[in-house]
Amino acid sequence: MSEGYEVVHIDELEELPVNNGEFVWRPVRRRFGITAFGTNAYTAKAGQRVVEEHHEKDNHQEMYVVLRGRATFTLGDDEVDAPAGTIVYVRPSTKRGAVAVEDDTAVLAVGAKPGVVFEPSLWEDVFAANAYADKGEVEKGRALFKELIAEHPDAWQGYYNAACLEARVGDKGEALDYFERAVELESEKVRQFAADDSDFDAIRDEPRYVSAVAGQPDAGG
Repeated sequence: MSEGYEVVHIDELEELPVNNGEFVWRPVRRRFGITAFGTNAYTAKAGQRVVEEHHEKDNHQEMYVVLRGRATFTLGDDEVDAPAGTIVYVRPSTKRGAVAVEDDTAVLAVGAKPGVVFEPSLWEDVFAANAYADKGEVEKGRALFKELIAEHPDAWQGYYNAACLEARVGDKGEALDYFERAVELESEKVRQFAADDSDFDAIRDEPRYVSAVAGQPDAGG
């Protein structure tokens, strides 16, 4: 690495499965420490998702570049064939997603909001922490959640996802502590997401969990 630049092949980036392996995230922004815009890469086998289904808001603009392989993009109601070399620009309100048509397909995504100072999204740390935990690197995942919470102590997402991790790995006390704090910060959203989140199956019958969901203090203290 030079002081003035870095060069990395996409296959040298970390390979982090996301959403239970639905697609593979290759962190780009985190790898280089980019602070001016968001950018990440994704790789997939044929038939796997290479861009998650979603839409952006608040004028967040995104561009995708198919680096290799071939993908089928769903853009609104349209399907677009995208072989290597294709550039896809999607306006914020348009629903988008893509599935790999060929093995080893790779897509680079770049996005930012015009006129707004870029701030890394909380989802990057959440995805990374969960991916490490799923790979068996639980302590690395825990450390990332602790950093995320320290940096954003008033954001419910860090506590909620840390609760998910702890519930999955069996630390019920930590899971309940995080979950209760998440409910304090954003009760409606947390209760909505938790209702069908299988991560909480291990603590769903715990009195503290039931009380937090019900919005009542735990009679057991």
